[in-house]
Amino acid sequence: MTKKTQVGLIFGGNSSEYEVSIVSGHNIYKAIDKDKFDVHPIWITNDGYFANEEESFKVLEDPTYQVKNPYKVNNISNLVELANLPEIDIFFPIVHGNLGEDGSLQGLFRILNKPFVGDDVLAAAVTMDKEFTKILSQRVGVPVANWIAVKRFEFDDKSNDKLNYDKVAEKLGTDLFVKPSNQGSSVGVSHVTNAAEYEAALEEAFKYDDKVLVEETVPGTEVETAVLGNDNPIVAGVGQITNAKGSFYTYENKYEDDSTSKLQIPADLPDDIVETVRSNALKVYQATECSGLARIDSMLTPDGKVVLTEVNALPGFTNISMYPKLFEEAGIPYTELITRLIEAGQERFDHKKNLLHKHD
Repeated sequence: MTKKTQVGLIFGGNSSEYEVSIVSGHNIYKAIDKDKFDVHPIWITNDGYFANEEESFKVLEDPTYQVKNPYKVNNISNLVELANLPEIDIFFPIVHGNLGEDGSLQGLFRILNKPFVGDDVLAAAVTMDKEFTKILSQRVGVPVANWIAVKRFEFDDKSNDKLNYDKVAEKLGTDLFVKPSNQGSSVGVSHVTNAAEYEAALEEAFKYDDKVLVEETVPGTEVETAVLGNDNPIVAGVGQITNAKGSFYTYENKYEDDSTSKLQIPADLPDDIVETVRSNALKVYQATECSGLARIDSMLTPDGKVVLTEVNALPGFTNISMYPKLFEEAGIPYTELITRLIEAGQERFDHKKNLLHKHD
């Protein structure tokens, strides 16, 4: 009998998307191929403590379960629980938002010299930052919404033109979105159409980040596609989000089932548009040096233009999430998708190891 791969499934974390991460972890745990993998859940609590395996299993069953860090210090003791696990062969992080998606956790895996699922350090960092994603996308000819970035020091200088709605509107139009540059799931995002709303929106967005993007509103519907793999990635078909309640797709629309948003997979769109969405996604995936997986979101305007919105390098993995659903439609069911992601992480690690050894 072949030895099973030991998978460290990491979820939770200190982010606004903590609950989503736990649901994703629960779904992956249930669906993973138990003939190939032994799964060791590793729960990072809201205050950053690495819980033990028994506690981690409890929170997968009951997301409201709480635990206190039993150690006197917060630093290295956090990782001590990993010592009680068998040797982990590969880590599967499903920590959404800050720390989980921005390269920090990926850096820890590199230091531990272990393979892991999903993007490497650089891709995780640049795709977490919406402005860098835009710059790299423009570089490969993929259209993005026009924007300005406001940094913390500019926000503190009340005479700065970027804080003046009328001046900004001259450049970007009167209908704007204000969003933290490094947040996921629509957290801290506001839709504004006048000076008072603009002021309040900046105030709100700066609660979450030191850099805020102000973007022109791109009318239309959201279209998404999913990418899987390393050097020769597969691009799934296209899904469309129709009839989102309110003026944009909020956190509630994304994760609460009773919202009026409908996910349509596959999208009912002309072939040339589907092709544009898919080829743009591949260009952006490669420009940002993604590996493993990403969901790439765009707006489809009424006149048929496809405008990139964002790259989500660690998309939601709940059973209602777009990423698994798109691949299911493409003929790769959830359990097999998890296996392929683990294989892609292992493959990248082996490749890097070979590169290093060539020079020994």
